[in-house]
Amino acid sequence: MSSPAIPTRTRTSVAVIGAGPAGLTVANLLRAAGVDCVLVEAESREFIEQRPRAGFMEEWAVRALARHGLADRLLERAETQAEFEFRFGGARHTVRTAELSGRRHFVYPQPLLVTDLVAAYVDRAAGDARFGVRDVQLHDIDGERPAVSYRDPSTGARHLIECDLIAGCDGARGVTRAAIPDGRAVLTRYDHGVAWLALLAEAPPSADGVVFGIHERGLGAHMARSPDVTRYYLQVAPGEDPGNWPHDRVWDELRIRLAASGARPLTEGPLVEKVVLDMHNYVVEPMAYGRLYLAGDAAHLVAPIAAKGMNLALNDALLLADALIAHHRGDDSGLAGYSEACLRRVWQYLEFSQWLSEVLHGASSGDRFRAGTASARLRRLLASESAAKAFAGLYIGEEADL
Repeated sequence: MSSPAIPTRTRTSVAVIGAGPAGLTVANLLRAAGVDCVLVEAESREFIEQRPRAGFMEEWAVRALARHGLADRLLERAETQAEFEFRFGGARHTVRTAELSGRRHFVYPQPLLVTDLVAAYVDRAAGDARFGVRDVQLHDIDGERPAVSYRDPSTGARHLIECDLIAGCDGARGVTRAAIPDGRAVLTRYDHGVAWLALLAEAPPSADGVVFGIHERGLGAHMARSPDVTRYYLQVAPGEDPGNWPHDRVWDELRIRLAASGARPLTEGPLVEKVVLDMHNYVVEPMAYGRLYLAGDAAHLVAPIAAKGMNLALNDALLLADALIAHHRGDDSGLAGYSEACLRRVWQYLEFSQWLSEVLHGASSGDRFRAGTASARLRRLLASESAAKAFAGLYIGEEADL
């Protein structure tokens, strides 16, 4: 009987699993600080640079990337948004978020950010990145010799990366969170009880920015993405089949839910994406176990109601990179406090997302109490400057720890 092939071995300080915004940011910052790392990603480089994802970035996150030289193209190309609209009862209500908060949203689709970060790490910094790997496994994560192994899809050969620490940035369905033994972390989940039909239309925007249409039939939302592409959302029942929403039905429903006096007519176009997203959240506590540190969707998922997911991932990545660099220099205080520091912002953003969800979905809940309290929240937001400023600060995102 032949013996199993001995895996090829690599030695590094940090193994980074996952090449989304979190993993790429960690890898870039480690590389710039002279800390050896290897980036491992299950998908190809071409796939991750085209995968459709979120597009709203908070100003503090953009400025943080810029301080590390990772936002040049972003600052050149991104649109900024200074206000958005609520539409309900046939009227338009503008919330001037930049005026109220002193900050703006940057509109920069995640595939563009990923493309920039990959280029910075692989092409300019000659970082070690291994794309398209298979069967990723973590070993001895609570011991003295942690490692990550994977299989080369072309040759079938097994590779072993021996490391000091592992950054788990591989998303909601990745292997890193699953590697934490039962009972060593608590996963808390919250379900909003609704779903959104996410639509990408090859059509110019029909408004200047974000529009939330609050209607008894359900939420309708418009989000400008580029001069030629617009993101729309329609509230639907959880588990809805996107096939039930042909072109004409989508546009008829969007016109009803986004109708308001003085609003521009919707510009129709081909629907190149239709995906149903169930609105739910989860949090893993703590975000670390042994030599493994989770970041981004591996540690927490925030429904896209308030566009916070990518921003939380970047916050995790910035904190984790700082802590890993400090560890390399002999200071473990950052790693010891990493989970607690991240979770402060995570829980604050989750609370805001839940609050906004009630505002957006209360009218269609079929519950008079929820509809009444949602209406009261909305009236207070629009009538009170202090309430509007507090809302704008959370909507745009605070730079300081929350």
